[in-house]
Amino acid sequence: MATQGTPEIPMGEAVLTAHGAVQRPWPMHARLSSFGDLAERFLGRAGFDRAPWLAVAFAGGIGLWFALASPWQWAAAIGLALLAALAAAALWRGREDRANLLLAVVSIGLAVAAGSILVWARSAMVGAEAVPAPRFGQFEARILERIEQPAEQRVRLVIAARDADNGRAIKLRVNVPEAQDQPDLIEGTLVRMRARLMPPAPPLVPGAYDFARRAWFEGLAATGSTVGAIEVIEPQEGDGGVIASLQRSLSTHVRGQLGGASGSIAAAFASGDRGAIGEADETAMRDAGLTHLLSISGLHVSAVIAAVYFLSLKLLALWPWIALRVRVPLVAAAFGAVAGIGYTLLTGAEVPTVRSCIGAVLVLAALALGREPLSLRMVAVAAIVVLALWPESLVGPSFQMSFSAVIAIVALHNARPIRDFLAPREENWWRLASRRVAMLFLTGLVIEIALTPVVLFHFHRSGLYGAFANVLAIPLVTFVSMPLIALALALDVIGLGAPVWWLAGQSLDALLALARFTSAQPGAVKLVPQMGLVTILLFVAGSLWLALWRGRARLWGFAAVAVGIALLATTPTPDVLISRDGRDVGIAGEGERLLVLRDTESSYARDNLLEVSAMAGEPIPLARTPGARCSPDFCTVVLRRGGRNWNLLIARSRTMIEERALAAACDQADIVIADRFLPRSCQPRWLKADRTYLGREGGLALYLADQRIASVGQSQGEHGWWRPLQPRTFTRR
Repeated sequence: MATQGTPEIPMGEAVLTAHGAVQRPWPMHARLSSFGDLAERFLGRAGFDRAPWLAVAFAGGIGLWFALASPWQWAAAIGLALLAALAAAALWRGREDRANLLLAVVSIGLAVAAGSILVWARSAMVGAEAVPAPRFGQFEARILERIEQPAEQRVRLVIAARDADNGRAIKLRVNVPEAQDQPDLIEGTLVRMRARLMPPAPPLVPGAYDFARRAWFEGLAATGSTVGAIEVIEPQEGDGGVIASLQRSLSTHVRGQLGGASGSIAAAFASGDRGAIGEADETAMRDAGLTHLLSISGLHVSAVIAAVYFLSLKLLALWPWIALRVRVPLVAAAFGAVAGIGYTLLTGAEVPTVRSCIGAVLVLAALALGREPLSLRMVAVAAIVVLALWPESLVGPSFQMSFSAVIAIVALHNARPIRDFLAPREENWWRLASRRVAMLFLTGLVIEIALTPVVLFHFHRSGLYGAFANVLAIPLVTFVSMPLIALALALDVIGLGAPVWWLAGQSLDALLALARFTSAQPGAVKLVPQMGLVTILLFVAGSLWLALWRGRARLWGFAAVAVGIALLATTPTPDVLISRDGRDVGIAGEGERLLVLRDTESSYARDNLLEVSAMAGEPIPLARTPGARCSPDFCTVVLRRGGRNWNLLIARSRTMIEERALAAACDQADIVIADRFLPRSCQPRWLKADRTYLGREGGLALYLADQRIASVGQSQGEHGWWRPLQPRTFTRR
């Protein structure tokens, strides 16, 4: 306000005093206007394309629901997204100088809200409450799905039964040993069985696989295994489901024509059935960066559709009557689309297959209409369709790896330098071949770079030589193995497929030899501890920024990726891992191999501890470690971390111990770990991880140098699949 006697000179919205000072009554409005100008100019220069960013925002809304802990937070996120859209519409509607900004804020706000609402609604509709505790009993059930797993010497049945406690219908998954299998255990059969059932398991330790979340969205209330023979009460007439029966028959036929490991892989290519692939072959393919070839996805669907499209195109062109009266590319595209949809249904309609089928059909439509077939808009439409049907797939490795690879391929091939490099020109055949091979290698390298953060986040290990192996493996599978399998199946109709099956087997043996050779090389596998959520989000955000913007603005994506790399390089390895039941304990950092409490034959617990600790080799039982002192009931070990000694007291049995002696031992320990309830008198100096604490928090990862505790419960919130055994408290001792 001006002082008395000081004249004011009006200057629009500002006020100029006699002393030259400028007073702005609306500084915040001015700053917002300036920010709006900058944002509008940026969106115009960087090429804001609404469709891809709508898909990103839709996925972001789904991801927010998983990341936030409680219903009030989910509702707040939805409300804020809608409020942002409404505010943008109120401020900038009708302003030509804010057209891009208005479009961006409104569409992204609505997409974020829609994603959160959709996944929340789906969780409420399909989520199945788990059985409260392990149980054993006899019940009648209807078989919903039969999954053959010869490599595991079992058959897996998905069944519908009646819960004995409350009478509600529940969906279960049980494993049947091969010795107890029967030919009439197919879809629709009513059976009586005895089985041991368990609630779906949450992550064993932080960063491990979350089966409980997957079971929630699949509607599974329990899993288990049958005991004794299964009685068929009401057999199903026929062969069960048409598609399931056809898939099983095709897989059995392929394995009958082509035995061994190559037959198992051929069955996976033909029908999507991976149940016969051995663990050693699966591991070799994964460590060589070739495991994507075993999952029916873009490569396989594209090969089938492309083969049918070009074959139909050539055959229809040979018929003048059709060629002169119909649009041959349109008819060929229709044949290709039908083939792709049929192959997708036959192979199980998994997320990568559905995504690939949708994308390939869109490409066919673009070709038939004379449009650009390879675009990020096509990828965005496929992503939105998949997420609309299965929003929970966003947090799984299948969706993330599938779309990461496709976005990398499309962004690479749409870059101007790559377009110039691939442009047709007059040259010798060997120059053309050299350019194609170089492009294949570059594409494989870019895919590996794009997939590595996702693979490390979910599996804690990644093959480093995948780009080199894929240069040979992708052409081998696309142009040799799959055409030979298709030709052999066609010739089997007239009984002449045997020679072609032999050739297909040789090509698949070559693929396996390549995988084993690559995975056996020194340094072929990179192991990392559990990557933080912030780290993987930096990688994802930086990669999307690079792919979706144009011009120099996209280079800012490298900054986010660089920060992600720095965080990944400094990610600490947990010193102690403790399972939810307290029976499995792993200690890292005491040599090159993991120390474990129990010399267990459970591959599930052992593999989870090894993966999260980023350690290889067979674990060493704690009782055989020179620095540990073990009795039949307890082990004690001293760890040097963070400049001090940490004394651990770990229970080995459930034998009753005199309370005074136990309390004295707890007083000398910093950390006590037990798979039982410990009395109040047991008071260690830092942490008492007994049955009460572990039941409330879940599995633990201890970082002793930082004095930090990470628990499974911290990342679960109030989602339906997480059920703490004890109420959570937030008091600190």
